[in-house]
Amino acid sequence: MIRFIWLDLGYTLVKTHREEVYFKTLQVFDVSKTLDEITIAYHLADKLFMREFRGVLGKDSRSFMPWYVGVLNYYLQLSLPIEEIIQVQQRILKDSVTGWRAFDFSKPTLRYLRELGYKVGLISNWDNTAREVLRRNQLDEEMAEIVISSEVKLEKPDPAIFTYALQKAGVTAQQSLYVGDNYYDDVLGSRQVGMESLLINPYGKQGIEELDYERVISSLEELPAYLGHPPKLNLSACSVVGGTCHVEN
Repeated sequence: MIRFIWLDLGYTLVKTHREEVYFKTLQVFDVSKTLDEITIAYHLADKLFMREFRGVLGKDSRSFMPWYVGVLNYYLQLSLPIEEIIQVQQRILKDSVTGWRAFDFSKPTLRYLRELGYKVGLISNWDNTAREVLRRNQLDEEMAEIVISSEVKLEKPDPAIFTYALQKAGVTAQQSLYVGDNYYDDVLGSRQVGMESLLINPYGKQGIEELDYERVISSLEELPAYLGHPPKLNLSACSVVGGTCHVEN
């Protein structure tokens, strides 16, 4: 029986506004692409890197950004000067509100899971900014345990980081479910220690066509239903005030 739900951080609980920045960047080059087109291109680029260049996305972005932008432009069917694009991106970022922000449904979903009796924890490959990201988005207060690679000197998919988290929480793998958006780090890693695993992929099989894996949801918002619980309400339509989820009409 599942008692403890472990989560990834990036693009499971939080996201950046990279799509909006790239939309503005392309406008500088007189290129018109919709936000939907850019979002899907980012999704496909992420999945390609997760599959073919494992671990790279967790490193300093300066080490792979020209490479990544080239892949992104490939999916957008664009041929643009990569170094100039990166320079424009950096200028736009300086004038923008930057940082990782929670999906609208993240905190309400975590709160609902806790109300249902589950404990929630984090196992993330992240640098020393992870706790600040959690704090700023008020997600840390929903977590019973937080395990960050830069702190414990272990990284997914190494089974040791999952074993460490289980021992820290005092639960077994059979009592745990891991949820994340990277099949090769999250699913393969957690399954090595016997955890049940759930993959997040917002576009069905798009980007993960190579996988024969059925346990897929489009976002964390679908997790309560996957666990057999009725939706409490439209979680993404509520705001959390004073610990309570309020629906705004």
